[in-house]
Amino acid sequence: MDKVEVVVRGGDGGNGVVSFRHEKFVPLGGPDGGDGGSGGSVYIKADRNVAGLEEFKSRRNFKAEAGRNGGKKKKHGSKGDDLSVKVPIGTMVFIKENDEQVILADLKDDGQKTMAARGGRGGLGNVHFATARNQAPKQATRGQPGEEHRLILDLRIIADVGIIGYPNAGKSTLLAVLSKATPKIADYPFTTVEPALGMVETGSKTFIMAEIPGLIEGAHEGRGLGHEFLRHAERTKILLNLVDGTASDPVDNMNKLNRELVLYKPEMEQKPQIIAISKVDRPEVAARIKEIDRLYKSLGKKVFFISAVSGQGLPEMLAEITRMLDAARDLLVGREVPVVVFRPKPKMRRPKERRSK
Repeated sequence: MDKVEVVVRGGDGGNGVVSFRHEKFVPLGGPDGGDGGSGGSVYIKADRNVAGLEEFKSRRNFKAEAGRNGGKKKKHGSKGDDLSVKVPIGTMVFIKENDEQVILADLKDDGQKTMAARGGRGGLGNVHFATARNQAPKQATRGQPGEEHRLILDLRIIADVGIIGYPNAGKSTLLAVLSKATPKIADYPFTTVEPALGMVETGSKTFIMAEIPGLIEGAHEGRGLGHEFLRHAERTKILLNLVDGTASDPVDNMNKLNRELVLYKPEMEQKPQIIAISKVDRPEVAARIKEIDRLYKSLGKKVFFISAVSGQGLPEMLAEITRMLDAARDLLVGREVPVVVFRPKPKMRRPKERRSK
């Protein structure tokens, strides 16, 4: 579960109070009604200890505490407590309005948070309405309602390298061999139904590798698992296009997979990519290495022939991944573009006046 819709609402503000001083030897004491406290606000906060969005299956509505009403003797009502909703790092928060989604925040760092629904202001006590002509006002205002928004929480994993490929190309096996990840491995298609992450160590450097669930031709039309999971590949710095060496036409497989990337989002075509031919430990694949290499060279493509079982070609491929990641990081230095956040103006009801009976 990596995408969920929730409703958040800030706490209502407390009401202002109509009150007058009643003390011995103080005739006509005048108004002393206090203000209501502001309602608490709802925040969405990234937390490294939260692994996914599963807890939102059972709870979809979140409301902060309301502010307390004002009191006599100009006592101000207490502010309602804020509510912090914890989500995994990498969660994008969208406000949904009239079938449109506007980004509110991209929570990439631990502890990063955004206000999703502001609490309402407290109402004014009658002490604020005293004038020279009206020294005993019998009116106060109600607290304002808190903002209410429908949000889309979209978890998009943050990884350096994304492994893409047809089902059974060996993505899960490769991730398990290169890292301590334990993705599900089986001899049938679509064993991976959600992205898997692993930390890869190579020499003195480390990077995060993610396995993206298998694509097939026509995924953009909903075939197989569709290409919904490709949004997880958007954050990766480079893509590892893993091509099954037992395929009758590996080049055609690569072209079809890249076509699905472009149909998902045209800019995916610009993402740096490494091509690796898997399962070269099998005799039928080993016998075709020269033929396959010649086909890719004719297209100006460099390929790595690897085996997750025997380890063949893995050091060379990892060295190239490390080199490309270093180059990608150098390009990103000083080019971090801030996310433009749009906060729609809340639709607030006008506070009503309260009159004493």
